[in-house]
Amino acid sequence: MNYINNFIKLMLLAVAFLVTGACNDNLDELAENRSFTGDTDYTISSNMINPLIGAYAEFNGRGWEDFPLISVRGDDVNAGGLGDQQDYAETDKYNYNKDYWMYNSVWQNLYFDILVMHSTIEQIELYKANGGNPVLAEQYIAEAKVLRGFLLLQVSRVWGNVFITKGSDPSDLLIAPVSSKAEVMQHISNQMDEAIPVLLDVRPNQRTDIRGGATKYTALAIKALVNLELKKYDVVASATAQIISSSKFSLATDFYELFKLDGKLNNENLLELQFSDFGQGSGNNRGHLFAFYGPENWTPSVTGSGSGWGFYEPSLKYIKFMLSRGEQVRLETSVLFTNRGINAIKADPAYATLPSWITNTTRDGDRINDYARAMFASGKHYLPSNQLTTGRTDYGTNKNFTCIRYAEILLMHAEALTQGASSTGLTAAQAVNLVRTRAGLSSLSAVTNAQVMDEKFAELAMEWGTRYYDNIRLGNIAALTYDGRTFSENKTFLPYPQAQVDKLPILRGQ
Repeated sequence: MNYINNFIKLMLLAVAFLVTGACNDNLDELAENRSFTGDTDYTISSNMINPLIGAYAEFNGRGWEDFPLISVRGDDVNAGGLGDQQDYAETDKYNYNKDYWMYNSVWQNLYFDILVMHSTIEQIELYKANGGNPVLAEQYIAEAKVLRGFLLLQVSRVWGNVFITKGSDPSDLLIAPVSSKAEVMQHISNQMDEAIPVLLDVRPNQRTDIRGGATKYTALAIKALVNLELKKYDVVASATAQIISSSKFSLATDFYELFKLDGKLNNENLLELQFSDFGQGSGNNRGHLFAFYGPENWTPSVTGSGSGWGFYEPSLKYIKFMLSRGEQVRLETSVLFTNRGINAIKADPAYATLPSWITNTTRDGDRINDYARAMFASGKHYLPSNQLTTGRTDYGTNKNFTCIRYAEILLMHAEALTQGASSTGLTAAQAVNLVRTRAGLSSLSAVTNAQVMDEKFAELAMEWGTRYYDNIRLGNIAALTYDGRTFSENKTFLPYPQAQVDKLPILRGQ
């Protein structure tokens, strides 16, 4: 199948399915401009890495709307109120509008990149057929499978029963069957089994060809994630144990700095979206739109640094949960407080007296002022203004976006063991205590499944909807009814975007 023709069809399909309606010109921008070359000489073996580099560029260029929609429905986070993205706020309250532009855009973004990964594989196979190094070819193909697996995991978590694509031709979606969520998860697991033996046995940040690229351990992590969804806890324990026993990963010493510049390509990270301003105060910049998560009003320590939009806030429920546990390290890192928010916490008699470290000024001197849209902002998406490259002013510029980190591996391992799986590696308590020690908490002699899930709540809040999908998987739907929201099981998945239903009739019967 001709690669260029497929890409042309892919572009046409993306344009045909495009639904606009964002809140301002910035929201209407594509993640990044894409260019496509016409002629490719597949006999030049040294160029075989080029399709893979392009795949990573596409993967890193996630649309700004992807993560917010994937992650907004847990009891750890709220959509910022007030503003022109009312259907986003309603989604957080489990009121779904199938015509909302964001649903269609995220579906498009994810499936577009899934098809790009197929195209990458097809190109590499052409290089291999024309004399390319077969070992490298299989490694590169495996990396594309890993990226595709992560994307497909997100699609199925959000919509449940979805398409398993077989190639890069987008017209295949017109006749493809819809697979159940369990079938999708098993498919991804099988794909990771194919990838693991031929991937590099190193940390992502140890790679010299594509630094931060997927390795054997990224694939094992995704295998663990999808088998967690399947409740195949023995498989989860085995995959996480392999990562742990490799001794290649470690928890960053400073949890606060893990989500700042020091966290880029950290030994804790198994997968991250990578961005850079190339150390220059102007000119080329590959960045993510972190403004979505930032406070709408602040007084930065570096004058002139741009503020955020206030659309994403840690929940009051999460903050009180952390205070009740005596958390400081993770709470200070995860939450930016306004004075209005602090007063809202104190309005509860149980929290009338707060620790002195809770203030509207961060340890880096950025003051978070009151603003109407939210009472708190996400500290995990915050880059202190004093860490911006001189000359750069956009909120969060040069910060990476973490996808999977070692703390989650440890906690998945502990969860699997408390669900009856066995392992010759760390005990559940040992795995949990590594995470607790970093957070400045005392060690536990033993842990129950409930304690592990509390630890995941504390550690992984505001990260890829982990809390929401954990509660769904375990049937803990009562936790999702909070602060005026009422959740029911029929709200588990978002409705298919109407724009997709109109073009893909098979979705109508799902």
